[in-house]
Amino acid sequence: MISKNQFKFIRQLEQKKFRRREGLFVAEGTKVVGDLLQRYQPHSVYATAEWIKNNPTTEATEVSDDELRRLSFQQHPQQVLALFPLPQGPKGVTPETVANLRSFTTKGMQEGLSLALDGIQDPGNLGTIIRIADWFGISTIYCSDDTVDAYNPKVVQATMGSIARVNIIYTDLTALLKSLPQDFPVYGTFLDGENIYTQELSNHGLIIMGNEGNGISGEVRALVNRRLLIPNFHNGDTVDSLNVAIATAITCSEFRRRQ
Repeated sequence: MISKNQFKFIRQLEQKKFRRREGLFVAEGTKVVGDLLQRYQPHSVYATAEWIKNNPTTEATEVSDDELRRLSFQQHPQQVLALFPLPQGPKGVTPETVANLRSFTTKGMQEGLSLALDGIQDPGNLGTIIRIADWFGISTIYCSDDTVDAYNPKVVQATMGSIARVNIIYTDLTALLKSLPQDFPVYGTFLDGENIYTQELSNHGLIIMGNEGNGISGEVRALVNRRLLIPNFHNGDTVDSLNVAIATAITCSEFRRRQ
């Protein structure tokens, strides 16, 4: 039996201010929770008898199907809901760590490709992009401070467990880009860029993806030194842009194909 206070506490974690205050986020479902359990120690786990039977080494509070439905942020909950601590330090999401990130950031990006997200607002898009990064072996995503919180329950669910394997760092993207060497490859996708399929692509650098409606912001745009275009192949009228998650998948795929 779950108490009213426990129920209220968990439901409050839907809001960013409570996640920050408590240092916790919610994960749901056998796949997402299972992947996170391989990397992180949970704060608490609430699960059905079936899940507990199949996961005897994990301490969990047993809840009924009805209780899980009341706790869940999903339309169709799947056996388990868990609370995990928000990652801290260079892997964390709190703006307070930004001042300590510069040396880590520069070193980390010299070792391969990283993504930067400039003002992504849709939780589903962010979750899908985290999943795309995981698929293409990109271990770090730098997010502008106005990008939707990666530990929003909708984002966590959309990652399908990839959030356990990708570092999410919130920072001032303009300051970050200005701190990099002048010749460091900074890629951005634009409608007036150069065809991605004919341009030289490096095996390290930063790929910036912009806001769903407005694209890459002006300040960040001015610091991009390699402008790319995903061309359309339609002879007549067509849509004027791609969904940002789809564009991210195409871009990452082309970089990896070259390698």
